[in-house]
Amino acid sequence: MQNKYILASILVFLVGFVSMAQNGTPPPPLPPPPPGLPIDGGIIALFVVALVYGIYKMYKLSVKQVA
Repeated sequence: MQNKYILASILVFLVGFVSMAQNGTPPPPLPPPPPGLPIDGGIIALFVVALVYGIYKMYKLSVKQVA
C-alpha cells in the first residue's frame, strides 16, 4: 500500500516537471481569410424576385377585396 502512495507522488511530481519544460511561445496567428463574394453579386436577381413577389401579393390582395 505504501508503494502506491510513493508511485503516485513521483508521478505527480514528474507531471509538474514535464509541464514546466514545455515551450511557452505560441505559434504566430494565421493571416485573415480572403474576402468572400462581392456584395452586389445577385442584386439584379434579388430585385426581380422581389418585384415578382410584390406583384403577386398585390394581385392576391386585389382578388381578396373583390370577392
